[in-house]
Amino acid sequence: MPTVAASVSELLALLSPAASVAAGRLVLADETAFRSTTIRDLAWTSAFSSDEATVEAARWLVWEASLELGAHSASIQDLYLARSRGEVHGFTVPAINLRAQTFDMARTIFETAAAAGVGAVILELARSEQTYTFQRPAEYATSILAGAIAANWQHPVFIQGDHYQFNLAKYKADPEKMTEEIRAACRQAITVGYRNIDIDSSTLVDLSQPNVDLEQRENYQRAAELTALIRELEPAGITISVGGEIGEVGKQNSTEPELRAYLEGFKAELERRRSGAVGISKVSLQTGTSHGGVPLPDGSIAAVKLDFEVIRHLGEVAREYGLAGAVQHGASTLPDELFHHFPAVETAEIHLATGFQNALFDNPVFPAELTKAIDGWCYKDAVDERKADQTDEQFVYTTRKKAIGPFKRELWDLPQKDQILADQGAKIAFLFKELAVLETRDMVDRYIKPVVHHREAPAAVREALARS
Repeated sequence: MPTVAASVSELLALLSPAASVAAGRLVLADETAFRSTTIRDLAWTSAFSSDEATVEAARWLVWEASLELGAHSASIQDLYLARSRGEVHGFTVPAINLRAQTFDMARTIFETAAAAGVGAVILELARSEQTYTFQRPAEYATSILAGAIAANWQHPVFIQGDHYQFNLAKYKADPEKMTEEIRAACRQAITVGYRNIDIDSSTLVDLSQPNVDLEQRENYQRAAELTALIRELEPAGITISVGGEIGEVGKQNSTEPELRAYLEGFKAELERRRSGAVGISKVSLQTGTSHGGVPLPDGSIAAVKLDFEVIRHLGEVAREYGLAGAVQHGASTLPDELFHHFPAVETAEIHLATGFQNALFDNPVFPAELTKAIDGWCYKDAVDERKADQTDEQFVYTTRKKAIGPFKRELWDLPQKDQILADQGAKIAFLFKELAVLETRDMVDRYIKPVVHHREAPAAVREALARS
């Protein structure tokens, strides 16, 4: 098992003989050993050490290693601009939310991608997910980059903040306070290395208004405000890819007038706030899905009526405005036979989350005693979320994601994880094929160029080295 360092001195000792720190930089001596063993110690220390200085040191080491080993955190912006110009097309970028086993899942995804020549894949985490999975952005970015290093990935790594979403009730109570929450989230994400952020102010859409501009106004004004902030904060040489959203997933399907009202209003508002600033690269729509799927009384998932014509048509409209196209949310629980339709209608991006969580919890080798413990946690610690008409199966299905944080270490150290990860890899390979991202690595490398931003070694690292 990987070692969780309890001090900075112990962590630096774990680097030997694969690496060392000299003159404020990570120096690699044995790349193979670093990728196979050392990187696991760093990832586990980042996720589980109780010493804050040691956690900070581990995260700095992983960041510097990612620069040295070619797994740079990157923005997908230039690829999406190429798509908006019609230079590339016919594929849908999977954006995969990693809630559990993040290091090993990232490693599995990058190994699967490498075997199939895939370059166009995003790994993301929503703001709500980072809370209940006990993964703040600094840890999540570290786990993803560490997984890429372990997989011998030497290409851009697209890390995305998903659903940086306004809570409508909080917003109505205090608009400025709620907006500052999202501003702070953007600042934090950029600081720790996220280069892709999806702003979801669609919760502010007011369908009671007399016209679509007024319906979307609060949405596009806040989205433009936050995009302007992101442009102010982004590192030199990097244009962060920003996504917008016009219809909350699970509500009524989006329309062309709504999209045009949002994009026209957004453009004008962004110009007013920051003249000449780059706008959003994509827009999320509502097309008939819901996040996590809709569980039936027996725990199975209800069929959905997905309107691919909405995606196709509104994607064309989005490209008129210089965007890559439309984004599909809430898709991981869809039937396998639907996925090939997304690239056929030129869906720019698709978000996949709950399906991978289900593939973990429902895997035949997942230990029964851990299932019982997680179910028990739901009945005890999430009971206030139970709806009166829910069966036990529906209740557990909708709340077990909240147990990922409390059982995080057990899931990372699961003895049966190799079989589970192999099964996850098979599903990922299937999705890569159906979404037509096979052999996209050269295309990605053509448009996305690495930008190196070294970080200063933490004070605790400098002090430990001075004592040694």
